[in-house]
Amino acid sequence: MQIPFTKAHGASNDFLLTWAADAPEGGRAAMARAICARHTGVGADGWILVTPPADAASDGAIELFNSDGSAAELSGNGTRCAAAFLIRRGLQGEVVRIRTGAGLKTLRLLKRDGLAFEFEMEMGVPEIRAARFDLPLSTGARDVTLLWVGNPQCAVPVEDFDFDWRSMGAEIESHGHFPNRTNVSFVKRAGEHSIEVRFYERGAGETMSSGTGSTGAVAAAMARAMATPPMEVRTPAGPLHACTKDSVLWLTGPADLVAEGLFHFK
Repeated sequence: MQIPFTKAHGASNDFLLTWAADAPEGGRAAMARAICARHTGVGADGWILVTPPADAASDGAIELFNSDGSAAELSGNGTRCAAAFLIRRGLQGEVVRIRTGAGLKTLRLLKRDGLAFEFEMEMGVPEIRAARFDLPLSTGARDVTLLWVGNPQCAVPVEDFDFDWRSMGAEIESHGHFPNRTNVSFVKRAGEHSIEVRFYERGAGETMSSGTGSTGAVAAAMARAMATPPMEVRTPAGPLHACTKDSVLWLTGPADLVAEGLFHFK
């Protein structure tokens, strides 16, 4: 079976995009694991199935699978990649409206240079579920912030990254407090309007950046008075930028289309 794909990344958080009609409906979790495999597949943090618009309110819809085959409600970086994919396929205009598992999201194209795009994306109003929560871990209780930004987030304030945050991220992701697992961000204050973040994402592990993770980190930093918007989010792949408009958080970042091809699924 041949599955066509376009590979894209949003600040090195990489995705494979396929028209949903080109992907058989049965066994998509297994297909996601196979196509996202770094050594035996194409390699990506997630697989996104794109459908054309079903109504006048949207320009398309997406269904997201993590690299482990699990479904996810939303990816900020992935949705920007989907917007670039739709524009590449002929969508006109500077505003792109995409239906996601977390509702309709609006993106505004800020600039384009060939296959490199920059979008400002509406991330919604973050829901703080616990501004301060003592999460019991194998190394002792950790003070965290629990949020919902269209998907579950656990933000962990840190002074530095000189510890095994990856192992801690893996423990928190699958912690019994989160029956459906959670995304994890480690947040360090870098200035009045800047934070530095590391990410351990549900179903993908460590990622170079994360749109929803950055959104959760910004909301947690605001709730804890660590920093105030407009805010630069410094990720290992470079900065994303956040601002608020009437309590709605908007995130600006890149989306680059880098390859197209066929994956041979056995």
